Amino acid sequence: MSPALEAVKALAAGFATTLKHLFRKPITEEYPEYKRPLPQRTRARIILTRDPDGGERCVACYLCSAVCPVSCISMQSTEREDGRRYAAWFRINFSRCIYCGLCEEACPTSAIQLTPEFETCERDILTLVYEKEDLLIDHGGKDKEYNFYKYAGVVTKEGVKGEHIKESKPVDVKSNLP
Repeated sequence: MSPALEAVKALAAGFATTLKHLFRKPITEEYPEYKRPLPQRTRARIILTRDPDGGERCVACYLCSAVCPVSCISMQSTEREDGRRYAAWFRINFSRCIYCGLCEEACPTSAIQLTPEFETCERDILTLVYEKEDLLIDHGGKDKEYNFYKYAGVVTKEGVKGEHIKESKPVDVKSNLP
């Protein structure tokens, strides 16, 4: 086929597409009144969840901030007198966040979860920096019954070594000596 004939054929295909859409009724969605249903696995705004007993799930392990490709998460860890770790402060900059979900995947305690809430438009960019108090909610999110300290094997008020769920009793190394 000659190059001139190919050019005419491509031009005709373009005009056919234009004519096809020219006589269609426009589709307009009134955004604030009608919100399009989002896919079930939509990832947007980050929240911090709580244990079933009401304690914070975040143990400030720094995995979320380490895996974040844009470094928008920062925190400081500390420990309570009962041995339980928590984040003294937790900060996320939503103006840098790309909502990739890697922080949610890396979190061993299911503390970080992404919700479908995507409306975070602000005029002042500094209002998109959220602190722990802004992110913390009063329920367990998607995994309501999970409690990290009941599985972790860490000595806290939840139990001592060998008393946690699916945990074996500790081995007495002195009993193995000859």
